Amino acid sequence: MNRAPLKPKKFLGQHFLNDEDIAQEIVQLFLNLNPCNDVLEVGGGMGVLTKHLFPKNDLHLKVMDVDTNAISYLQELFPDIAENIILGDVLKMQPDHFFQDSFAIIGNFPYNISSQILFKVLEHKEKIPYLVGMFQKEVGDRIAAPPGSRTYGILSVFMQAYYDIETLMIVEKESFNPPPQVRSVVLRFTKRNENILSCNETLFFKVVKTAFNQRRKTLRNALKNLINSPNPTLPYLDLRAERLSWQQFQELTILIEKLHHQD
Repeated sequence: MNRAPLKPKKFLGQHFLNDEDIAQEIVQLFLNLNPCNDVLEVGGGMGVLTKHLFPKNDLHLKVMDVDTNAISYLQELFPDIAENIILGDVLKMQPDHFFQDSFAIIGNFPYNISSQILFKVLEHKEKIPYLVGMFQKEVGDRIAAPPGSRTYGILSVFMQAYYDIETLMIVEKESFNPPPQVRSVVLRFTKRNENILSCNETLFFKVVKTAFNQRRKTLRNALKNLINSPNPTLPYLDLRAERLSWQQFQELTILIEKLHHQD
């Protein structure tokens, strides 16, 4: 097939990876630890990752893209799996429509929605034990940032609470069409064996979000409406949100819940 290359669409945040060696390395790093037969590729684009994924006979691969032109291009490029190349928005994804069991995700994520994709992963974390994705480096650094870092935030805490996060490689601007203005990074997320937090998950999410929404304040002031106690004797209250690890947020959530039960 001599089809003309796709033209990247700026409004979709498309930057097509065009370095074959890097694409092959990303797929190999993904496959090395992938625990799932079912795999969803997000943002198939021009198929640079797909071509290394679909020949693997043990994979049940589905490819999703929101761009109708990309879908047509991919279906012509990979006719053997055309029925598994799906027009759709990953942010509206309902995993049960695609897979009955757990599945892994791989993708050169559209940079303008990469953080939102991870929040979507968190919604379905019970079914997604493994993910390898391309991010803008500053976004990737923020996700993997340790406590105390200036970039450490809500998404850092949430993702680190459920997944071990590894930086696999840095990818330079010249490896994309069009070149983005920043470098990129490939991250790997591996779900830890513990399936749930040892605290009330809903309250944990609320504590973390409330703390970071007023990150310039100490936790004593940022969380006062949640704690609802005049003289709370809780740890960490004189610190700011970015100082606490997810384990410390978990501990604090347990103690706040105990206070609520005493009222």
